[in-house]
Amino acid sequence: MGRSEEYAHPSGDEDARLRLPQLRLDELLGELQARLDAARGTLDRVHSLLEAVLSVGRELDLGQVLRGVVEAAAALVDAEYAALGVIGPDGRSLSAFHTVGVDEELIARIGPFPQGKGILGELIREPRPLRLAKLSEHPSSYGFPAHHPPMDAFLGVPVRVRDRVYGNLYLTQKRGGVPFDEEDESVLSTLAVAAGVAIDNARLYEESRLRERWLRANAEITRALLSGAAQVEVLRLIAERAREITGSVLAAMSVPVRDTEALTVELAIGRHAGAHRGLVLPVRGTLTGAAFASGAVVSSPDAAHDARVTAGPPRFGGLGPAVAVPVGGGGHVRGVVLLAREAGAEVFSPPELETLKGFAGQAALAMELAEHRRDAEQIALLEDRDRIGRDLHDLAIQRLFATGMTLQSAERFIEHEGARERVARAVDDLDETIKIIRSSIFGLRRHDEEAAPGLRARAVRVVDDAARVLGFAPSVRMEGLLDTHVPDETAEQVVAVLSEALTNVARHARAHRAEVALETDGSTVRITVTDDGVGIPPDAPRSGLDNLRARARRLGGTLRLTTPRTGGTTLVWQAPVSRRRE
Repeated sequence: MGRSEEYAHPSGDEDARLRLPQLRLDELLGELQARLDAARGTLDRVHSLLEAVLSVGRELDLGQVLRGVVEAAAALVDAEYAALGVIGPDGRSLSAFHTVGVDEELIARIGPFPQGKGILGELIREPRPLRLAKLSEHPSSYGFPAHHPPMDAFLGVPVRVRDRVYGNLYLTQKRGGVPFDEEDESVLSTLAVAAGVAIDNARLYEESRLRERWLRANAEITRALLSGAAQVEVLRLIAERAREITGSVLAAMSVPVRDTEALTVELAIGRHAGAHRGLVLPVRGTLTGAAFASGAVVSSPDAAHDARVTAGPPRFGGLGPAVAVPVGGGGHVRGVVLLAREAGAEVFSPPELETLKGFAGQAALAMELAEHRRDAEQIALLEDRDRIGRDLHDLAIQRLFATGMTLQSAERFIEHEGARERVARAVDDLDETIKIIRSSIFGLRRHDEEAAPGLRARAVRVVDDAARVLGFAPSVRMEGLLDTHVPDETAEQVVAVLSEALTNVARHARAHRAEVALETDGSTVRITVTDDGVGIPPDAPRSGLDNLRARARRLGGTLRLTTPRTGGTTLVWQAPVSRRRE
C-alpha cells in the first residue's frame, strides 16, 4: 500500500481521537441548552411571580385579595391544593379558611374547616416556612377526616401584616408527584410578603369605608332627631344601622322602665325579633342589663349558651357572638343596643367594639342635643304662658274690673227697673268672667307635680313582688303605648287584675314557669298570664276568678281561661281602654 493510502485511511485510535472533541462539544451544548432552559424557566417564574404580586396588589376588597393570594400561590408552585388560614383573635386557632382545588360539594362532605390543630397548628406555634416531602411522617400530623383527598408533599409559609402574623399559606400535592424544593419555598415566601402588603392595604381601605358608613349613619340619626322625629323611630334607626354595618342578624333596642330596675325591649329587628319585642328584662343577671348598669360595652362569644342572655323565653337559637352597647354614659344611659351574629360567625373584634362604642356615644349626644332643644322650646312655651298670664291679669282683668265698677256706680242712676236688672246681670257676668280668667291664669302658671308612675312601671313592680312568692321570676312582655293609651282608671284595674292573676298562680298552680304579656293597640288593653302548673282544680275557690270577671264587666271587657296542650293555664283578660259600664 502506498504512503498516500496510509494517510487517507487513519487508524482506529486516530478515529476515536477525532470523535472525542465532538462528544465533548455535544455535552457542552446540551449543558448550555439545559442552563438556558433553566434560565428561561426561572425568568418565566419571575414573570409569573411579578404578575401574581401585581394581581393581588390591585385588589382592594379583602375577600378578593385573600382568594387571589391562594390562587396565585397554587399556580406559582404548581400545587394541586392550596389554602390560606386566617389566625383568630386568640392567636391559637384559625378563624377563616380560604381554599383552592376542593369544590363546595367535597367541602360539605369533609365537614368543618380545620381549626389549626395538627400540622396546620405547627405554623401557628412556629411561624416560619415548613417544607415536608411526606406530610404524614411529621409528628404533628393527625391524618385526614373521611372523604379528604390524599396529600403527601407539603409547603407552608406565614403571611405577616406589619409585625403580626395574619395567617398561613398551606400548599400540598405538587403536580408530578415530586416534593416542593427550595425554589418553591423562596417563591412562596416572596408572595407571602406581597400578600401581607396587599392584605394591609385592603384592610385599611375596608376600615375607611366602614368609618364612612358609621359617619353617614350618625349624620342620619342626628338629622332625624333634630327634625323632630319620634323617639321610637330614632331608636329603630339606630338599631337598623348598627345591624347593617356590623353584619348582625339581630338588633334589639332596650330602654329603661321608669321607676324600676328593669329594661323593656322597645323594638327588635331581624331573626327572632318577635320573641324579643316587648320583653321586660331585669338589670341584674342579663347581658343587656350589665351594659346598662356599667355604661360599658359587654360582649358574649356565644349568645345561645350564655346564662346572661337566657332570661325569659328561648330566643337566641342559631345565634352566636353578641354584644350589648350602651347608648349614653356618665350615669345617664338612655338605652342599650343588643347585636347578635349567626352561630359560627366571627366574634366582635376590639376595633369593632370601639367603633360601636363611638357610634352609640354619638347617637346619645344627638339624642341629648335634641332633648335640650325640646327643653328650650318648652321653656319658651312656659315663658309665653307667663307673659299671657301677666297680660290677662294686668290688663284684661283690670279693664273688666273697672268696667264692672263703672256699671255698678251707674246702676243707681237708672230708673227703669228692667234696665237696672240687665246692668246688674252684666256686672255679675263680668265677675264670673274675671273668675274664669283667673282660673285660666292659675292653670297656665301651675307647675305639674311629678307624674305618677306609668302602667309599665307599675306592672313591672307587681311582677317583681309576685316573684318573691312564686320562687321564680316570670317573663314579661309589654307592647304598645301603655302609658299613653290606657287611662288611669283602666290602668288601676289592669294592675289589680295582674296582681290577682299572679297570686292565683302562686297559690294554686304549683308552676315552675310563668309568662306575662301586657299589650294595647290603642282600643283595647289585654293581659295574658300563662303558667305550666297543674291547671285549675274543680274544687278550687272561685272568688278570685269571679273578682277578675267583675272587673272586666265593669269596663265592658272579658275574661277567658284555657288549658294549652302542654298543660297549665292561660288567662286572658281584655277590656277597652275607654271606660264603658255594663
